[in-house]
This record gives sequence, structure tokens and C-alpha cells, in this order.
Amino acid sequence: MALAPLTASSGILSRVIQSASLPDPAALYHPAAEMAIAAESELETLKGLNRDYVQSVQRSDVARFEEILADDFLCTNPDGSLVDRAAFLEQVARPATIRNLEAHDVTIRHLGDIAGRGRYTDVWARRDGRWLAVAAHVTRG
Repeated sequence: MALAPLTASSGILSRVIQSASLPDPAALYHPAAEMAIAAESELETLKGLNRDYVQSVQRSDVARFEEILADDFLCTNPDGSLVDRAAFLEQVARPATIRNLEAHDVTIRHLGDIAGRGRYTDVWARRDGRWLAVAAHVTRG
């Protein structure tokens, strides 16, 4: 970038850029910033999946669960019973007996390709580039 000589303009010295060129993109690359942006994007994805999960329980939305549950998904129900994916989908298919289901105080812990959330716990794993629920545990207080 070539700079013109210093000139006086309204009592202030300024430089006039005679020609401008874009900086080398490699000079702008900041791995830490890129990782922070990617982590925020992952967090937003997991928040959306959490909302989908809760809403899908309320709506008995088996089709959505078929999209977001891993083949080896397991769920521990509030009564302590453990069900696999097929049994969970059967449970969800029945009309929900609870109303106004909402998630409060959601905490998402992103642990690389594993993430979980508190009070009730769903564990999500990235498989083939997609987040899939692999386990759930529900406790009623």
C-alpha cells in the first residue's frame, strides 16, 4: 500500500492512501476466533435440538425423534425403567399426558463431540456430521 506524503488539511495532518489492496487472507486467519465461532454455532445447534426434543415429547412427534435419535439411543424413564430407541418411539407415539412441558435452567455442556444437559440429561453425539441423541435420563423432583 503506497502512502502519499503528509499534507495539512483543516489544520490536521492526514495521509492519503493512493492505492489500496486487500491484505493477505492468511494474515487475517485467527484459529482461536474461528474455534470460538464454531463453538457458538455448535451451542446454537444443540439449543435448537433441545427445544425440538422437548416440543417433540409434547406433540408426540415420532417423525422428529426418528431424525434425531441415534440407532443405539437409550432412555432412563422417571420410574427408573430403561428403554431402547424402539420402545421410546412407542412411548412417544402415545398422546402425551403432560401439558405445557418446558425446559428451565437448561445447561448445555459441549465436550467435543459429546454434549449433555442438566436436571434431565440427554446426551448427544456427532455421528457422520450430525448430532444425534444417544441417551436420555429423566428424574422428577
